Amino acid sequence: MRSEMLWSGDDLKSQSTIAGILTKAPKKAKKKIEGGSNVFSMFEQTQIQEFKEAFTIMDQNRDGFIDKADLRDTFAALGRLNVKNEELEDMVKEAPGPINFTVFLTMFGEKLKGTDPEETILNAFKIFDPEGKGHIKADYIKEMLMTQADRFSQEEINQMFAAFPPDVSGNLDYKNLCYVITHGEEKD
Repeated sequence: MRSEMLWSGDDLKSQSTIAGILTKAPKKAKKKIEGGSNVFSMFEQTQIQEFKEAFTIMDQNRDGFIDKADLRDTFAALGRLNVKNEELEDMVKEAPGPINFTVFLTMFGEKLKGTDPEETILNAFKIFDPEGKGHIKADYIKEMLMTQADRFSQEEINQMFAAFPPDVSGNLDYKNLCYVITHGEEKD
């Protein structure tokens, strides 16, 4: 470790854990138990039902497959009208073939593989919150993520704060963020 590095080994591990989570974890899923080759065994029945509902919403033309046109229509329904063709093509190319429900579920299973449990994620954030307040100044976490270890790009920071915006005081509520990552919805 170079002398100008300010973090200990635990700090670097925590920063890497946070970086990985914020760039890959979907909001609406939770890993059940790894094992088995059947993708349906990776999720609880209620989660499979939620994925099925999401798939049905995205399959705009109701043909049983999600394609570029379905993605464009889904983005339009969410208010994003200027999605580039390249962006849609890149999304479709992530699948090994046509995206039916099983492929859709498999893609989520692959994205979730390796997602840390809630306690591990919380412990990673607690390094930055020695007083145990449950939140971290957004500017501080941004600086740490952009200047230490596996550095975030400005685009990755923008994505993180778009998904998990700071409150009006400029704080990132990491306890709620961890809950959303591992459970799929905000605490009341």
